[in-house]
Amino acid sequence: MTEQKKTGWVSPEYTVSRAVTLDREKMVANRCVALDPESLEVECYRVLRTQILQRTEGKGGNAVMITSALPGEGKTLTAINLALTFAKAFSQTVLLVDADLRLQRIHEIMGYESGKGLVEYLLDGCPVSELMVWPGVEKLTVISGGRTIGESSELLGSPGMRDLVEDMKNRYPNRYVLFDVAPVLAGADAISLAPLVDHIVFVVEAGRTSARDVDRALRLLPQEKILGLVLNRHKPTKKDATYYPKYYHKISNSVE
Repeated sequence: MTEQKKTGWVSPEYTVSRAVTLDREKMVANRCVALDPESLEVECYRVLRTQILQRTEGKGGNAVMITSALPGEGKTLTAINLALTFAKAFSQTVLLVDADLRLQRIHEIMGYESGKGLVEYLLDGCPVSELMVWPGVEKLTVISGGRTIGESSELLGSPGMRDLVEDMKNRYPNRYVLFDVAPVLAGADAISLAPLVDHIVFVVEAGRTSARDVDRALRLLPQEKILGLVLNRHKPTKKDATYYPKYYHKISNSVE
């Protein structure tokens, strides 16, 4: 009996979504650390996933926006690693949506080609089934790709986007929907989408994002939806860097 059957969950079969093959070497080079369940960094994402699950359980809602104050602070990579980690959770599936309509980088970082995304759905009426891909990771589907657009905030706040988000949230009861959204201080995109999501995770780059910018950005978002801040690119102290290897080495020896 497989480990999955022993734990009681069975991954859904994605017969409608287009199957794609990930470029794992490229993903590793792009710091998609959650691909490797044994990496030290993935434990940080497990902690983040657990905190999100626990905090949303009491509040309800399954649509989570991941954003930051400024470009280049790691929000997209955080969204990808978080989605990969959510896909390993016991009872949830996860849909990762590239809602940064001016860049659309998720499919590039994950190393697959995609000619259709949210812009094609909202402007051209492309069916959702043609947007969604299954990257070969159990319980994970992704929407990313297609053309970029300058008038992105208007699209993200449109009735069509509102209906799509509602459908994403309610079609499967155990699904979490993670939206990678443009930085708050780079335009109106995050502010436009904020009313449609249930929760917000805010990424801060250690040593770069100023407290002033964090404060300015957070003031533009609905306070009741902010789950917390993620400190990205934090350089571990000597104590941090040695704790986990020693801990797991000790556990391993005790088991043997």
